[in-house]
Amino acid sequence: MFAVTENTSHTAQYDGSTSDNQPKDSGDLHPSDDQKPTSLGLMYGLSAGHGIKHFGQGALLVMIPSIRATLGLSDVAVGGMSSAQSISSGIANIPAGILTDMFRKKIAWILFASMMMVGIGYLLIAISPVYWALLVGVVIVGFGTSMWHAPAFGTLAARYPERRGFAMAAHLTGAQIGNTASPLIIGFLLAGTIGSWVIFGGIEWRWIAAFISVPMVVTALAVISRFKTAGIEAKEDVTLSDYFRSAGRLVSNRGVLGMALLGAMRGAVHTSFQVFLVIYMREELSYSDTFVGLHVALITMAGIISTPIMGNVSDRVGRRPVIAFAMTAMTILIFLFLLFDSGWSMTALIAVLGLFFFSVMPIINAAAMDMIDKGSEGSGTALMFTGGAVIGSLTPIAAGFINQSNGFQGVVIFAGIIAAAGAILSLVLPMKAQAKA
Repeated sequence: MFAVTENTSHTAQYDGSTSDNQPKDSGDLHPSDDQKPTSLGLMYGLSAGHGIKHFGQGALLVMIPSIRATLGLSDVAVGGMSSAQSISSGIANIPAGILTDMFRKKIAWILFASMMMVGIGYLLIAISPVYWALLVGVVIVGFGTSMWHAPAFGTLAARYPERRGFAMAAHLTGAQIGNTASPLIIGFLLAGTIGSWVIFGGIEWRWIAAFISVPMVVTALAVISRFKTAGIEAKEDVTLSDYFRSAGRLVSNRGVLGMALLGAMRGAVHTSFQVFLVIYMREELSYSDTFVGLHVALITMAGIISTPIMGNVSDRVGRRPVIAFAMTAMTILIFLFLLFDSGWSMTALIAVLGLFFFSVMPIINAAAMDMIDKGSEGSGTALMFTGGAVIGSLTPIAAGFINQSNGFQGVVIFAGIIAAAGAILSLVLPMKAQAKA
């Protein structure tokens, strides 16, 4: 999956060409389809799995106020949950990247392990009696969710080089569908209400956590069954010495490191802003769990449409204009929360922010993949997400202290400054120019 038959360059090329000998997508298991180079089965299959994985991730965010109330957690403890998840995600990227690039024919098993860990983590969250036990489950969920990135994003980068921006955007669109559905469903299940109509008494968050583990395990089994031929196009696995030579070039690539930093800053805005937006809506604005879930869904709902559009545009006009525009728009919109901090104006602002909040991430990843050696896509993806996890592990705790002393407006300023720095960085970082098809 990560090997390319024409290995004429160490740098992934954007030449708009396709190979007549390119193997079929792993999701197309019929022998007669072996020579369909343009099949998008793998792209859509991985996107669906990504959506289910993110359904689990989004569920934890909506449950935080209920968990906080049950265990009596402080703002710093809430931030610590996000930090623990980010740290475990960062650690997971390292083995995920190595395994992806070294064992190219075992991609399905890595994805299987990813989903199983998310399911197990949620079971532990469901039965956790105290905060520290809860953190163990959160750590396992974070590790499992991050194990998905290197094999999935790396595979797409290698399989669709001429449509890399669109492929990664399609993959993130699956995540956004999961992120949109999750808060709506979980918020409703927690509250048991829609508007003023009481449907039922609501479900306790521990039961919901246990239920979430079921689709994760089912998806893991589906992946290992449906995509068991993933990586069949790789002629052989990479040796350890070959891997470290390629990894050495990767960590010395200034362009890739710059993209990792930019992606980390975008992730820091996400983790520091969204967690305390949920707390603010629930505790300061007294929104119901259902209404909080609706607002969280709005953050990703608009991105379902904008993400593939932005990915396709970046394939045509280049990564820099799209990234710089999105980061600048994100900065302006976040600072506008200082003026519109309640009511329908805030609701509309959240929806517009959703056009850019997550949509820029696959473009940043694609920009990095444009500058990565062929065969190192898994480790390159791991590096991108590791950078985000390192910075992301610190910002929620900092935001927690800020929220305690200055309230949500302080968090808005904190996140806005990070976004502004990212917008400036996007204008000066080296990026590979897109070739004309």
